[in-house]
Amino acid sequence: MGKKYWWVNHKQTISQEVEGQYLWSPKINSNGVQNQFYDNMRQASPGDLVLSYASSKIRYVGKVSEFAISAPKPAEFGLAGANWNNDGWLLPVYWVDLAPPVAPKEILEHLGPLLPDKYSPISPKTGNGRQGAYLAQITEAAFNIVIATSAFDSTKLLSGGANSLKFEVVKEILEDVVEKQILADSSLGETEKETVIRARRGQGKFRSNVSKIERTCRLTGISNPLLLIASHIKPWRSCASATERLDGYNGLMLSPDADYLFDKGYVSFENDGTILVSPRVDGSDLTRLGFGHLAASRSGFSEKPMNWNFSNFSQQQSSYLAYHRGQVYVA
Repeated sequence: MGKKYWWVNHKQTISQEVEGQYLWSPKINSNGVQNQFYDNMRQASPGDLVLSYASSKIRYVGKVSEFAISAPKPAEFGLAGANWNNDGWLLPVYWVDLAPPVAPKEILEHLGPLLPDKYSPISPKTGNGRQGAYLAQITEAAFNIVIATSAFDSTKLLSGGANSLKFEVVKEILEDVVEKQILADSSLGETEKETVIRARRGQGKFRSNVSKIERTCRLTGISNPLLLIASHIKPWRSCASATERLDGYNGLMLSPDADYLFDKGYVSFENDGTILVSPRVDGSDLTRLGFGHLAASRSGFSEKPMNWNFSNFSQQQSSYLAYHRGQVYVA
């Protein structure tokens, strides 16, 4: 899958997003309607390039470091986007300066014809920013027109964020915020707080609850409890209550590598137990992790490894799996 190019309009939040090395948007409009500019957050892939537009100029170039992660609205936004839904997408992006900044209106004669008709970030005729536009896909030609007379540190951009913007690091940061909120929640007793926080690591009551329902890894067939992790289906950080965070039906027992694939959304499950493999993940990465058969199955290989568990999930599990397929799985 080739590299894609994007343009983001983020005047209200540019300082927070550039400093924090990310983009964030709600998942849907405040009226509950789907928004293509928000849906694009899930279409961006690691390695894609992004132009940052605010106050009539493009000042930064970014590189997408990970697939978008389900995350609440960043606290540092403050009053910005007060009408946005709190549930959103966080896209890790490493930013570098574009110097000198580019004013699209000054190159509109050449840029305008290269912009998309329906979901353009700015008006191809006037160069004014489009109301409601956030992350818009553009062509490589449009990207190259913008940067033609400016420069950015391509070496820094290529290597930046390799460690600091990894999924594991971003996940820890997001979950640290949730943990602080739990500790400050006066409606929870101290014992309940400790129990819920231990569930973050797949420990304690949550693990016990999951192991009563799922006894083997559905990707590897491993049954030794010492080799299995209690993994949340609906991520711990995304759960709405302590009940969801401790619910055994919101979990799977997975081997460490299988847990990694499931947690990142590289694999998911249908309600009948059928394994879904993301079409946007490099098959060679799956092979290196010891799951070459998953890559083969994605390309039409029909033989089912004997240790795959294809049994149906319960109705209670299915509601959580629907969340995982829609909000975590990289479709």
